[in-house]
Amino acid sequence: MDDMMTLAMMAALLLALGAFAGVLAGLLGVGGGIILVPAFFYVFSVLGFDSPELMQICLGTSLATIIVTSLRSVAAHSKKDAVAWPILRGWGVGIAIGATLGVLVATSLRSEVLQAIFGVLVIVVGVYMTLARESWRLGPEMPRGVLRAVLSPMIGFLSVLMGIGGGSFGVPTMTLYGVPIHRAVATAAGFGVIIAVPSVIGFLLVDVAVAPPFTVGAVNFMAFGLVVVMTMITAPWGAALAHKMDAKRLKRVFGVFLLLIAFNMLRKVLG
Repeated sequence: MDDMMTLAMMAALLLALGAFAGVLAGLLGVGGGIILVPAFFYVFSVLGFDSPELMQICLGTSLATIIVTSLRSVAAHSKKDAVAWPILRGWGVGIAIGATLGVLVATSLRSEVLQAIFGVLVIVVGVYMTLARESWRLGPEMPRGVLRAVLSPMIGFLSVLMGIGGGSFGVPTMTLYGVPIHRAVATAAGFGVIIAVPSVIGFLLVDVAVAPPFTVGAVNFMAFGLVVVMTMITAPWGAALAHKMDAKRLKRVFGVFLLLIAFNMLRKVLG
């Protein structure tokens, strides 16, 4: 009976989480991972599945959802000819290499260390979303050569350590180098696929001692299935809301929200 109650509570929390993440993704154009990772951590902790590998489960499960949502997003953007395929081809190998390195690092670290890394990186993303201006530029076109060889693995590496797709680092990188925002968002969805596929394979091979039900390696398939279904249902609701609201103000509010999430995560790490 206790097991059934735990499963029912887990399902209810995950459905609510998926609905919320989907609305945010549609409303703000951000991937759900930056919300899903701390939310998964909270859900699994509350249900008694806290362990030294819990953060790995949160990262692996979040990245699994990104495979589905990013593929869907790329397909939709491709129909509108919005994906910059030359950028995707030129940056894809480096991003995949960085993602693979990210899995190797993430699977070797304890949950507390990954929490701290997540908190610090979310602060960086939150500050950027709060302060960024559309006029900011680092160059007139996307980097090539050595700079691309450095930046592309970095995007993959940092994204895996946060359990997110290509949006949080890919979109700012592209817009800072003159790529129009809609094209950057479409192309970053492709980054998400390249990041998530090799990293999820790696997380499936992790040996986790304490895990929620329906977990294989460090990927929880119950959370994956329920969240994917709910985000697909509610993301269009968020997109509809976005057309009725001030997008710039929303992004700044969300940036502040991210800072609160990050500081709460760091507070837990520091005790």
